[in-house]
Amino acid sequence: MSTEKTEPRHRIQEHIEALREALAAGQMDKARSLLNALHVADAALLIESLPGRLRAEVWPLIEDEGAILSQLSDDVRSDLLEGMSPDKVAEATRDLASDDAADILQDLPESAVARVLSAMDRQNRERLASILIYPEATAGGLMNTDVVPIRPDVSLGVVRRYLKQLGRLPGKTDQLMVVDRDNYHLGTLPFADVFMRPSEQTVAEVMTRDEGIAASMADAEVARFFGQRDLLSAAVVDEHGKLLGRITVDDVIDVMQRRIEHTLRSMAGVEEGDIFAPVLLSTRRRALWLGANLLTAFVAAWAIGHFQDVIQELVALAVLMPIVAGMGGVAGIQTLTLAIRGIALKQLGRSNLPSLLGKELAVGVLNGLIWSAVLSAIVLLWFDSRFLAIIIAAAMLINLIFAAVCGAVIPFILVRFRVDPAVAGGVLLTTVTDVVGFVSFLGLAALFIEWAVVH
Repeated sequence: MSTEKTEPRHRIQEHIEALREALAAGQMDKARSLLNALHVADAALLIESLPGRLRAEVWPLIEDEGAILSQLSDDVRSDLLEGMSPDKVAEATRDLASDDAADILQDLPESAVARVLSAMDRQNRERLASILIYPEATAGGLMNTDVVPIRPDVSLGVVRRYLKQLGRLPGKTDQLMVVDRDNYHLGTLPFADVFMRPSEQTVAEVMTRDEGIAASMADAEVARFFGQRDLLSAAVVDEHGKLLGRITVDDVIDVMQRRIEHTLRSMAGVEEGDIFAPVLLSTRRRALWLGANLLTAFVAAWAIGHFQDVIQELVALAVLMPIVAGMGGVAGIQTLTLAIRGIALKQLGRSNLPSLLGKELAVGVLNGLIWSAVLSAIVLLWFDSRFLAIIIAAAMLINLIFAAVCGAVIPFILVRFRVDPAVAGGVLLTTVTDVVGFVSFLGLAALFIEWAVVH
């Protein structure tokens, strides 16, 4: 399979059409050539772009199964792995980097993993077993065990001869790992220094000392660590400081991409990573989210129901009340997004939450004053009613202020109860702003009408 050049993304649809035509015409050799001429990343994207039936037809035509599996999304990969025997999976992952092979095996049930490992040779089985003992979303689950360790007391000249003897270095090697005789990690030696420094200098004289990354560190923390230090690779160590492996920047990019995709899907209540997932599976996954939204809609409807008499008396209220709730929802989501991002990046905590609250409260007041004035002027021209203009302006101001406060506080409440704010924050916030918007607008209107009757 070609690994030289990736195709422009707009050409993937062209490849899909050509593949469909070849399959429809029974030209299996042509279909096989089309697939295996692609870069592995493009071939993976093409497979993800195919409906389930076509995907099943195409998969047996793939030659480099392991490389393609390592590029696929978890859902698509899991679906394809279900149809592969343990021996086939072992063969497909044999030549992959240990971290890529571990990613594939982590999508299998435990019983299947055991069968795949037993089908491997001893060397591959041991290198993968050392990764699989760690959870997938940790540094240990991300690491690659292919490292080049060196001792601190040898000269750079000796290191050069050692590298020449090896003949081949693990992919993406930008530095060597320095360890003592007991394999305790001491630091790293940049690969360039091996050849740029005088050969008589020792490794200890030019190495960079560091503690490495704990195998138990969460993948999000690993990504942050790499970003803050502009790293290309880093050592992974156990709880005692012994070298286990290394993480490279491509692993970190994968982590960031998965987290972004997860956040986007969670905010919409869409769990599946496969756009062509089975209908029943997609229905089941989305049903809970729709049910939660229906429940919150009933909460808002319950709030409106308390003001039926007021709405019947002044129909214009029914026309205008979605405006107040909608503006509050948008303003709240803006603050909520900032808060979730701040928590994720460790920029926001209890110590500086009051500062964010003060700032967002000020923003809410200013935006409330601006848009309340604009909205009241429109309502005055539309309905020729000072009463409506004043009521909707006051309700708008109240809801925007309330939305700003809730947008900052709700993520902390959800985190406290170990709920992902990206998943539940939007639903909870819009419910709150809907209820506050309806109650403030209709409640003020009811009070005004009651006052007008009395006087």
